[in-house]
Amino acid sequence: MDDSVQIRCHRCKSNFRDKARRIQSGYSRQCISCETMLFFDDDSNDRNVRRTLREAKRVRQALREAEFEQLTGKPSVSTGRELSNARSTTSGREN
Repeated sequence: MDDSVQIRCHRCKSNFRDKARRIQSGYSRQCISCETMLFFDDDSNDRNVRRTLREAKRVRQALREAEFEQLTGKPSVSTGRELSNARSTTSGREN
């Protein structure tokens, strides 16, 4: 999964990407083309800033869910009981 979001500069209209974990309300970033400072705030009048903040929030949520699934989806450590039961049933004796 891509952990970056696309940012559109309000001055030069160029697009570039930055990590979603960085982009939160209060974050500022310089445009790589025209070097204008972009300020990310929830109350911004710029719709590109609001869209970027929403997209970053959505990506962060998806990353948290994927990390949670990865942690809980791994098989648990074997206690050894399953192995001992398997040995006792295949001991070579016939019933």
